[in-house]
Amino acid sequence: MNKLLEVQNLSVDFNVRDTVFRAVDEISLNLDKNETMALVGESGSGKSVTAMSILQLLPELKTTYPENSSIVFDGIDILKATNNELRSIRGNQISMIFQEPMTSLNPYHKVGKQIMESSLLHSGATRSDAEKEAKDLMALVEIPDVERRFHAYPHELSGGQRQRIMIAMALVNKPKLLIADEPTTALDVTIQAQILDLMGKLKAELGMSILFITHDLGLVREFSDTVSVMKDGRIVEQGNTQMIFDNPQDEYTKKLLDSEPLPKTDLLLETSSMIKVQNLNIYYDIPSINFFKKNRFHAVKDISFDIQKNTTIGLVGESGSGKSTLGRAIANLIKYEGEILYQGKDLQSFNSKDMQNLKKDIQIIFQDPYGSLSPRMTIGEIIGEGLDVHFQLTREEKNTKIDEAMSDVGIDPGMKFKYPHEFSGGQRQRIAIARSIILQPAFMILDEPTSALDRSIQIQIINLLKNIQEKYELTYLFISHDLKVIRSVSDSIFVMQDGNLVESGKADEVFDNPKKDYTNKLLTAALKYATN
Repeated sequence: MNKLLEVQNLSVDFNVRDTVFRAVDEISLNLDKNETMALVGESGSGKSVTAMSILQLLPELKTTYPENSSIVFDGIDILKATNNELRSIRGNQISMIFQEPMTSLNPYHKVGKQIMESSLLHSGATRSDAEKEAKDLMALVEIPDVERRFHAYPHELSGGQRQRIMIAMALVNKPKLLIADEPTTALDVTIQAQILDLMGKLKAELGMSILFITHDLGLVREFSDTVSVMKDGRIVEQGNTQMIFDNPQDEYTKKLLDSEPLPKTDLLLETSSMIKVQNLNIYYDIPSINFFKKNRFHAVKDISFDIQKNTTIGLVGESGSGKSTLGRAIANLIKYEGEILYQGKDLQSFNSKDMQNLKKDIQIIFQDPYGSLSPRMTIGEIIGEGLDVHFQLTREEKNTKIDEAMSDVGIDPGMKFKYPHEFSGGQRQRIAIARSIILQPAFMILDEPTSALDRSIQIQIINLLKNIQEKYELTYLFISHDLKVIRSVSDSIFVMQDGNLVESGKADEVFDNPKKDYTNKLLTAALKYATN
């Protein structure tokens, strides 16, 4: 028998506020040993709920499964398994890479300890053996400076580095089944290619099966053997990957395959300067064994550039290159050395009133939407919070603006009384965008704003950002590892490597004729798993 995972007639019901919501509706799928199945669909289609059901990680008191639902893993009925059986399976026979690493990693424990934990729990390894294995895995997933990063806390790592830590944790016990829920979402293109190559190698060596959940159809085509397409909790099409891509039958599948961002053609370059950066240096203090000696990490190194009004600058580079750090400095969220001029005025000379206006004029959308949304506030309160600070509005005027912002990003205004945890990752990112655009800023720093979104929603958000930019004459600094997205929105491209600005120029020139080997390396890696 070659079947590893058999899901039959699976339905998942959530009991919410005296009502029953069906998140997954009568789905069936089979995963063979040493097979990779891609589970694709838009945000909210039920992909992650399906994955969480396999590991029984959904809240017990709010989740019910109809009698005819069945999940059988390697002969074990998951829905009827005891707690002891589930403990022996989770993190051992079945491992999962979660979509949002910052919410999955313990902020109070060093990352090395968290990788070791699973090995110590399931394999009975000694501490020294577990530590060696953890460091080997960190090296395997391309974590730089392993000895130092082993003792780092999650907040000290970049988004991509945290995702790689999650992957290392999932591989510790060489599982029979790896559930990868958007495993490359936060990774730059070179690491994406490396991680997928690594998972493919481990699959071959260990006979491991992979359930691969993603919105990136380019990755699906190259990496998976079979595809199951989900929409509104149901599977609408499934089959061999090549067959699905070459001859899709369902209209929804065709829609997903057609949702690819196109290169921007109407490049805008010659306008007046909005942001001028001169000799910018950013340092981080890092722990030192010697009390009398301070160690400093040079994160951004003597960078100078101009950002023109109404243009979009695409900022690319591998994880840890300094992209997000640069964005935070421009938003005046971290200390820096050098000069940052906003409309000709040095930020360090701003008085308190100027600084308040700056906070409205310069908005930043962070990479991790869940980490930037208060879990104790409704999304209506979150989106409208800034209005109370910067505008004098009546309650009715405020509610109207909140409803308009929610509609602009594709969220039903009737959902404004819900909380962030009630939304999918992609929906939470749209909430974060709505919170920024409601203030009508002049300059927006977009730090991976589409990283958690499926392709069709990415297109919507890209078009939305373009329309908003034209309507309100906005300027964007767009940070992303997705080079297709970058090319579809950018007038100019800045390329960063190890804190240095190594290349810049018009978007079409950088893409079509890169001058630096590093830029060419990024483009080559992006094309490896391209949809077309």
